[in-house]
Amino acid sequence: MLVVKQVLRDSGGFVTVQGVLTNKGPSALNPAAWSGTETVIQNRNLNSVGGATLVDKAGRKRYYILRDTDGQCLCTNKLTALTPGESIPVFMQFPAPPAATTEVDFTLPNFATASLRISG
Repeated sequence: MLVVKQVLRDSGGFVTVQGVLTNKGPSALNPAAWSGTETVIQNRNLNSVGGATLVDKAGRKRYYILRDTDGQCLCTNKLTALTPGESIPVFMQFPAPPAATTEVDFTLPNFATASLRISG
């Protein structure tokens, strides 16, 4: 389960999503699935939440997690298997949609899509 705690637009043109991942199941969760299918993310950020995206439905645009000049995602990475009952904080940073966009759809592989309101 992922509980999103904050979706904040900052003055630098970014949106940061912060939340907590919790394993509510009976067995360990492998974080590799959350990295998505993008080759750069797979090669450099395998155990991360690098597969997350934001979708501005009104603007008809998808936003992918930002990366630094070395290809590292601006997100929580180096995750290990989540044991049953374990929780970890996570963050993901995206380019900000236009200022008029206040709601986006958030996706992370293996999780349901959720609509999020952007604050800030």
